[in-house]
Amino acid sequence: MPAKNTICIWYDRDALDAATFYAATFPDSKVGAVHYAPGDFPSGKQGQALTVDFTVAGIPCVGLNGGPQFKHSEAFSFQISTETQEETDRLWNAIVGNGGAESACGWCKDKWGINWQITPRTLIEGVTSKDPAEAKRTFEAMMTMGKIDIAAIDKARRG
Repeated sequence: MPAKNTICIWYDRDALDAATFYAATFPDSKVGAVHYAPGDFPSGKQGQALTVDFTVAGIPCVGLNGGPQFKHSEAFSFQISTETQEETDRLWNAIVGNGGAESACGWCKDKWGINWQITPRTLIEGVTSKDPAEAKRTFEAMMTMGKIDIAAIDKARRG
């Protein structure tokens, strides 16, 4: 049974490439059906991939090859929770090293313009701590980082 809520992500023409990359990079991710255009459309021709069903970290998505009219922004991002520095590094480096770009506070952008937050669990626990001093220390440490350094976050949490 199809999911009741699916995230639709607009791509210029690379939805299948993006879905394939996500499936190879993120656990609990896969490429599903590829649907081909039954006729010409504004950004493509009959027979080209029009939509791609895929899952990213358990979240059902559909990629739409809609053309270059709309661009992505930081107003939408996937937040991926990590447990270790090794996992954080692997995901960050996969995105940035595959034509993406680094940003601040654990954010990066893939080569298709989709924004990702590679977020260690300890960071979320620290910034949402009921101890205001711990939350402030964690937040201040995060604000100095691109990719999150778990050891530095844990040190900030401890004070």
